[in-house]
Amino acid sequence: MTAPASDNPFSGAGLDRRSAARAESSWLPAALADRATRFVLSSGTRHLIERTPEPRIAFLEGNHPLIAELDPARLVLLGWYQGARCVLIDAPESGFELPPGTALEELRALLGLLPEDHASILACARALLVWRTRHQHCGACGAPTTPRSAGHSLSCTSTECGAEFFPRIDPAIIVIVTDADQVLLGRQASWPKGRYSALAGFVEPGETLEDAVLREVHEETGVHASAPRYFASQSWPFPSSLMLGFHATAQVGPLELDGELEAAQWFTTRDIADTAALLLPPRHTIARRLIESWYLNASGSPLVVS
Repeated sequence: MTAPASDNPFSGAGLDRRSAARAESSWLPAALADRATRFVLSSGTRHLIERTPEPRIAFLEGNHPLIAELDPARLVLLGWYQGARCVLIDAPESGFELPPGTALEELRALLGLLPEDHASILACARALLVWRTRHQHCGACGAPTTPRSAGHSLSCTSTECGAEFFPRIDPAIIVIVTDADQVLLGRQASWPKGRYSALAGFVEPGETLEDAVLREVHEETGVHASAPRYFASQSWPFPSSLMLGFHATAQVGPLELDGELEAAQWFTTRDIADTAALLLPPRHTIARRLIESWYLNASGSPLVVS
């Protein structure tokens, strides 16, 4: 199967991570001394955004008063962006003024609007913010944790424990099942009217990705799929998933829903192209790319619906 080049949001050219630099004890003084360093301010899971007129990160410079007042533990080295250090400010919920023309906004509402490199930076920032919030205390002994490795690990402060914690990523499969010119899609009750998308679910302990694909398809629709083939992946920091896209095949037949989906249906290529009858996933999702890649191969033409 021919697949287009990977162009998922939250991937690619945003950050040069340079993970070895996290071990350098001088990383923070060097970042503060370098006038080229870019600071990304986030509070909770909201990020400082400017609209000029399109939304983009409102980077701060190192001489901003807020940075001098912060506990250094609230600064995280994300990597290098356009050749300069890029540092996350894990700001408190209140007690500081925003620069004129900026606002704190949630990333999900900005999907499809941000430049690709800015979306990639904020995906990394959001995942780290959620992880830091959820691991302020040791999961083994309950003692407070403190950041290490430029904010990319958290260590238990108890000398008797000393456990170390790293950012968690939850793998989830997302798959379209096809039979020649038909594709199996499902919908959840909370989605906009008419929207159908690829089937998805989390990978369980001790399970391979391929096993998860076949299990999820059967659990949600009763279909016995086969031949799962990896397509592409997409970071999905809501809060910390990695979506692993697959194609699989099955024979068109009756469906048996387990209650997780409100509905599921086999659609033809003609159905997929009919915008009046079907609302597809947004363009910034891997689900949409899975559908588009299948449609191109099944019909011989690119999908042109919005």
